[in-house]
Amino acid sequence: MGVKISIKYLLVFILFFVAPVSFATIAADVSAINNLCAALGTPPLTRWTATAGDPCDEKWQGVVCDDTNTKIISITVSGANLRGELGDSLGSFSSLQSIDFSNNLIGGSIPTNLPVTLTNISLADNNFTGTIPDALSSLTLLSALSLNDNHLSGEIPDSFEGLTGLVNLDLSGNSLSGELPSSLQSLSALTTFHLQNNKFSGTLDILQDLPLLDLNIENNMFIGPIPDKLLAIPDFKTDGNSFNTTTTTAAPLAPPNTATSTGSGTPFSPSPKQPPGKQPPGKQVPPQGGGPSTALDSNPTNKSWSAKKIVLVSLALVFGFIVVALVCMLCLLRRFGRNRIPGLITKRYEVAPYMGYQENNIDIGPFYQPTDHLDKVPKVAAVVPPKEQQQPLSPPLAPPRRPPAPSIKPQTDNKMNVERLTAISKQDSMEIDMSQFDIDSWRPPPPPPPLTSQPINLPFEKVIVEPKVSVRSYTIALLQQDTNSFSQDNFIGRGMLGSVHRAQLPNGKLLAVKKLDKEVISQQTDEDFIDLVNNLDRIRHANVVELMGYCSEHGQRLLIYEYCTNGTLQDALHSDDDYKKKFSWNARVRMALGAAKALEYMHDFCEPPVIHRNFKSANVLLDDDLSVRVSDCGLAPLIFRGSVTQLSGNLLSTFGYGAPEFESGICTSMSDVYSFGVVMLELLTGRMSYDSTRQRGEQLLVRWAVPQLYDIHALSRIVDPSLNGDYPAKALSNFADIISRCVQAEPEFRPPMSEVVQDLIQMTRR
Repeated sequence: MGVKISIKYLLVFILFFVAPVSFATIAADVSAINNLCAALGTPPLTRWTATAGDPCDEKWQGVVCDDTNTKIISITVSGANLRGELGDSLGSFSSLQSIDFSNNLIGGSIPTNLPVTLTNISLADNNFTGTIPDALSSLTLLSALSLNDNHLSGEIPDSFEGLTGLVNLDLSGNSLSGELPSSLQSLSALTTFHLQNNKFSGTLDILQDLPLLDLNIENNMFIGPIPDKLLAIPDFKTDGNSFNTTTTTAAPLAPPNTATSTGSGTPFSPSPKQPPGKQPPGKQVPPQGGGPSTALDSNPTNKSWSAKKIVLVSLALVFGFIVVALVCMLCLLRRFGRNRIPGLITKRYEVAPYMGYQENNIDIGPFYQPTDHLDKVPKVAAVVPPKEQQQPLSPPLAPPRRPPAPSIKPQTDNKMNVERLTAISKQDSMEIDMSQFDIDSWRPPPPPPPLTSQPINLPFEKVIVEPKVSVRSYTIALLQQDTNSFSQDNFIGRGMLGSVHRAQLPNGKLLAVKKLDKEVISQQTDEDFIDLVNNLDRIRHANVVELMGYCSEHGQRLLIYEYCTNGTLQDALHSDDDYKKKFSWNARVRMALGAAKALEYMHDFCEPPVIHRNFKSANVLLDDDLSVRVSDCGLAPLIFRGSVTQLSGNLLSTFGYGAPEFESGICTSMSDVYSFGVVMLELLTGRMSYDSTRQRGEQLLVRWAVPQLYDIHALSRIVDPSLNGDYPAKALSNFADIISRCVQAEPEFRPPMSEVVQDLIQMTRR
């Protein structure tokens, strides 16, 4: 009996005390982040939703919670191409300490309702407008505020009295104006203050007692003398203002409004803002004519400086500048003419990395190998590294970039056998017996060079330097282990450039390994491959597959990407009918929006722009929550190289994704728009872009479907039957309208991807 009672109490203890251990995000934070998601236009962030959800338990992208996993304390979503606005829900967060939405496209005004728990705010590099809110005065815990590179205007609010813990303040790159508020004197912890590229005026006296270490006020309209205390700041930039050359010990400036009084003098007008880099460093621009009078003006000695002397000095300075400029230009022209290699044009990555200059079919390598000097070296001992320290004679797999050296041409009148010299260098002997060569043809210059104890750098001595890349370098041995020697069980698929295998790391993480075919890399040097890896690593977006690493060993070239668990959109639409039924209409619109944002990012925000050139449903991958990740971004240089060029054009045209201009070899961003329209047709109809099993008139999807997009009755008949008619008629018409504009035969009639993105965002909001 006692045992039964004990079990009963144990069950009660478990139900009431153990069960509540599974915490969930509090309702206030869930509601606040749902409203934030809706205000941002329901961005394609992992697991973000505008309704319900559990941000802490479900690990929403960029969301960090406290130790109890119930309260959101940080939101960091930087560089995710976010649009929309922040809304008025931020103040509803219960314990939010940090927000970072920098480097996006968020617009609207900065919210006035902010949580008082904030310690860090970063809204830099967005499209915010309006003024800085007065609500900053309530953020007494704030330590960092970054509002730079937006479109803010107006004056700085006088609301800094309580922000005694603020350390970093960045307001640069806006259109802010007016004088600095007096409450800035209360920022007793401020060490970094950036105000450059605005329209601020007045003096800097308010800042002289702050503990500043970094102050940048370039390109504003500040006037008056610079306080002596500010001149002691370690990093102080002042170019592009209207300071005079006096110090604080001079007579004070007259009030600014005196310059605007009527009279014979010209009203004061500050010098226009100079663009960055145009004004010499440290140059102090004096006030314009008619400006406030200073002690310098009242000095009778300075009044004796006549206008004639000023004109003469000015002419002398101009003439001297012209002479110096001409001399510099002549020196540059002579240097350029002496060092320039014909045909060598330095250019950034566009279609393919630069392949290097070739002359007479002799490739100039990255190392300078001075063989011409061997006919002038007397018989001396050459220092050869020991066997265990010698570097391999073959070129390194990924050599660093160096300036191209002159091509190596063997001397015809010299019987020296370079191959014999290389063989001798492999021996253990520390000397090279020059008697093996015919020295009769040598013509050493008199007198011979003095003997030194320094080692002679022979052609076979090379130093291997690791290339500079920001992603991890994998070895073939490690990849073979993680892919089970690239077994068929780990085979994912084959694309135009090679095969893709799944790799599982020891910690359980999955990666996708793209093994490039030999014909793809046959005309690519190791340096070109490293350039390609660096350019791929620069393409970072929430809807682009992330490059995790690379491998370049033993003639193999591999690219390692993040792994997407739900495969490709092509397989999901055309290989599994049961799985395709999970694709609701809203899910398909979100997939189209994610892919459109990826192309918009590459076309409009990458520098230089990146054209995909192989966009198709097989290169649209799906994550756990069916979020889109576009693959093969930035691989156009491999597709359009050598024999692959012709192959890629045929494949794109055959399978229905290629724009009509592909037949003439033209490929632009509008070609990607056409291919995107074909993928949208696949989402709409559930059909493949090309299906040879159908009757002749229905094999090519574009040719069959486009004529029916303009008839509402015909349009409803071509919709994917797996949707079971569960879609809004208006949304279907809008979706078809976007497709019809994307697949126009003439490129100039197709919309840019930015316009397509806006149209799809409007659909998701409706």
